[in-house]
Amino acid sequence: MKFTTAITTAILATGAFAAPRPGLVERLQSRGVLSRQSAPADKAGADHPLEEKGVLEKGGHDGAQVQYSNNWAGIVRENPPASATYTAVSATFTVPNPTATDNSGNMQAASAWVGIDGDTYTNAILQTGVDCYIQDGQKSYDAWYEWFPNSAQNFDLDLTAGDVIVATVQSSSPSEGVAMIENKSTGQKVTKSLSAPSSTATLGGQNAEWIVEDFNSGNAMVPLVNFGKVTFTGAQAEADGEDYGVQSSAQVLDIQQNGKILAKTTVLSDTEFSVAYSG
Repeated sequence: MKFTTAITTAILATGAFAAPRPGLVERLQSRGVLSRQSAPADKAGADHPLEEKGVLEKGGHDGAQVQYSNNWAGIVRENPPASATYTAVSATFTVPNPTATDNSGNMQAASAWVGIDGDTYTNAILQTGVDCYIQDGQKSYDAWYEWFPNSAQNFDLDLTAGDVIVATVQSSSPSEGVAMIENKSTGQKVTKSLSAPSSTATLGGQNAEWIVEDFNSGNAMVPLVNFGKVTFTGAQAEADGEDYGVQSSAQVLDIQQNGKILAKTTVLSDTEFSVAYSG
């Protein structure tokens, strides 16, 4: 089933349920602590220091090139087919069970999502996914949608570690789109119709992404939590009515910060790959 038909059917069946709920994100925002926002892929200079020392080997993996980013790990299709744009992206994955990387008690987090644009095309990102947090031993989970450069907003969706999630975004035009998450473990579905926040933040349809992110709070990234491993299955993008996977013409991203690889991507098939914490 093509994405457009699937999402239209889901909206008619479930309606658009997107009322924010008082999760950890909202509680921290109300205290002025956290403003959760994704950011375009930050690949500037991330791979050069280790490459010069001969520590990392850049090269293809199952037909995909490997790059290093400060904030994204996963797969990006950087170029749509000729005379087409990406209009839908979808995947299934499991909500991670976070583990703190130290005993500081400070907040650590990670995000898993699917999206359109934000890698080579940075004006906008239409995306949806889930966050996992840990602070002072307390774990929390949120499902959200975002049209960057706006900050994320939460779906009213119950989540816990181990829940199986289907995340989908679809654009009907450069300035209109839909985000949808289904919790297969509970049977809940939520959708949200979105519009570009400004005339300079419309979609280009140049990138399709499946990402684990070290997301931003204000002008800084929240410390990346040990998220274990996130495996994306059924990973597909749609362009001009055709479906595309994550092997051919795709870009592999690993997270590198301060000269250390924190998250590594492994491609398993054309529709499946995993991102593992390696810090």
